[in-house]
Amino acid sequence: MADGQGLNGWVTRHRRSIVDGRPRADLDAAGATDRHTTLESALVCPLIFEGHCIGSIAGYHVQRAMYDDNHRRLLDRIAEQAAAVIRHSLVFEQTQEDSLTDTLTGLPNTRFMVLHLKRELSRASRLQSEVSLLMMDLDEFKDINDTYGHQVGDRALREVGGALQAAIRPYDICVRYAGDEFIAVLSGCGRAEAERKRADVQRAIAALHFEPRPGEMRTLAMSAGTAVYPHDGDSYEALLVSADGRMYENKTRRKQSAEESGAAQQS
Repeated sequence: MADGQGLNGWVTRHRRSIVDGRPRADLDAAGATDRHTTLESALVCPLIFEGHCIGSIAGYHVQRAMYDDNHRRLLDRIAEQAAAVIRHSLVFEQTQEDSLTDTLTGLPNTRFMVLHLKRELSRASRLQSEVSLLMMDLDEFKDINDTYGHQVGDRALREVGGALQAAIRPYDICVRYAGDEFIAVLSGCGRAEAERKRADVQRAIAALHFEPRPGEMRTLAMSAGTAVYPHDGDSYEALLVSADGRMYENKTRRKQSAEESGAAQQS
């Protein structure tokens, strides 16, 4: 329910309790499709913590005129305790999320990846399955920053992060590793499938319509390399080294190919 809508919205806006209200107001505010209800009375109290209203707590009953001031006083006491617990829980949840999320792209960060990958490697060892690591690096990112400024560079990273997330399977993860580097962890994925996914993400980045300035389009490109557990290593560190080496091999080959293509066009 939005602020001000229904009984709960009114309570959070005015910070005052409602005794024996009509529950249908909350059903309507919540967009309930079933208009029929046996509820006849409601008691709603605000949740106040350190002077801030963080929500409301409500009780409903099928009996009309069920609630009185004695019930309100009891629920007020409950609300005092609940508000502190709920607020601390929300802050803790946000802190945990922030510690595992890259603030620029909204993708998981390196800390999250290490925790996730260790679990996946342990699971793969137990099930004798494979896990692939796909390491990616945005080409010519320094040139974007130098030419257009860091704000445009940040926007490029956000768009690339969104494209990468969309290109992988829903149950895989893609993280911003450092700077312009990204890593995807592909569960139950062997080498052939990992190589197909590498080509997929490179095509996805090449297809981005990045506009650093109004009316000016710039093609983006990404180098990528894969490593597969257990064939390329049995630890996070070993897989990272292997994927990093293949990524730079891919970058070198693509750069040489572009230079040869340019020379051929000039001749």
